[in-house]
Amino acid sequence: MKRVITYGTFDLLHSGHIHILRRAKELGDFLIVGVSTDEFNEIKHKNAYHSFEERKFILEAIRYVDMVIPEHSWEQKIEDINKHTIDTFVMGDDWKDKFDYLKEYCHVIYLPRTTGISTSKIKEDLVRIKKNSTN
Repeated sequence: MKRVITYGTFDLLHSGHIHILRRAKELGDFLIVGVSTDEFNEIKHKNAYHSFEERKFILEAIRYVDMVIPEHSWEQKIEDINKHTIDTFVMGDDWKDKFDYLKEYCHVIYLPRTTGISTSKIKEDLVRIKKNSTN
């Protein structure tokens, strides 16, 4: 069985998230998703709307996802790869080259992001909409 892993915050779930999860799943038989905990997001200075438990619950309901694990730190990836006997590590290409050090442990693939959608864009659009509605 070929095992694949990817990581992310997965807040404000959108079609780009689903596309990367589908494409990651197509690379193997079993997809594990590491979801950033609230504490790790705080370390990364990242604000999530949904709590870790809510994001985990949502991801577990997606048919491409076989297992969800908490991501507590940047450093845990090697441990997770070994613990879960991972064959392929997948991230969006906005992280290109950042995880090449993992090639010593498994295959590393950077998938193209879905054009025109991102959590950052959604947040920016919501701020713009709110600003326009108050004028």
